[in-house]
Amino acid sequence: MARHLTVGAAQMGPIGRDESRADCVVRLTSLLEDAASRGCELVVFPELALTTFFPRWFTDDADEMESWFEADMPNTATQPLFDRAKELGVGFSLGYAELVVGADGTRHRYNTQILVERDGTTVGKYRKVHIPGHESNEPGRPFQHAERHYFEPGPDGFEVWNAFGGRVGMAICNDRRWPETYRVMGLKGVELILIGYNTPLHYEPDPQQNALAGFHNHLVLAAGAYQNGTYVVGVAKGGIEEGVDSLAQTAIFAPSGQIVAQCITTGDEVAVARLDLDFCSFYNNTLFDFDRYRIPKHYRLIAEEGGGA
Repeated sequence: MARHLTVGAAQMGPIGRDESRADCVVRLTSLLEDAASRGCELVVFPELALTTFFPRWFTDDADEMESWFEADMPNTATQPLFDRAKELGVGFSLGYAELVVGADGTRHRYNTQILVERDGTTVGKYRKVHIPGHESNEPGRPFQHAERHYFEPGPDGFEVWNAFGGRVGMAICNDRRWPETYRVMGLKGVELILIGYNTPLHYEPDPQQNALAGFHNHLVLAAGAYQNGTYVVGVAKGGIEEGVDSLAQTAIFAPSGQIVAQCITTGDEVAVARLDLDFCSFYNNTLFDFDRYRIPKHYRLIAEEGGGA
């Protein structure tokens, strides 16, 4: 019997700096309900879906920085989304800024995504590994990209969870550009990777790349899907947010690398696709059979001994 899963890629338009968490949750819930009415069992929201993209402003004020972060999930503001999803029997993946306070009082700030099953249980949590941008104030830029000032890299690496009838992994934004993101999960048998992003269309270190932002976005998502025999869902927060134009182009990719659904606006919109998770086997059991072609025993022994191939 084929394992089918209907997935909604819930793109968001801009979130203003003055929009509250409650305002964002109303929008997220509306997208969730739209997706549920179209048969979705899993809805994927973007990176930092509860706030504007705050790393575009630099501040050294710790209280101001942490005002963008969530110490608990769910919390008072987000509980209505969790409740409505459970009521509808729809799972979701949500990106947000996470504050973790250790037992010794140390404070850690992560760019985080969680996966919630259809019964309301939290399946897993992923913390962004590849943190882009810069660490210090660069006032000469038209806007900041100070992610490395706000966030530390996630300590857990790339995991894969048994959920939604398959093997599901997560990544965030800049992670999608790095081949090891997909390969690590591919080696763990991933069948569906969920990736949220906020990507400005202006790249200050090399503006010649600006015109290629959309091409590069779909290039890496399609390549990751094809080379690892997995579905990939890439979900944007796009449009002009606080004066910064950001990429939309939310899309769902098949293990063949083909786009099976795509948003056509830069605002709040859901792209829906019915995925056959067994279709992954056409690629990961043939062209990309890792055990047969990529990591036979002698490669494993070399890796264990710390040598090079």
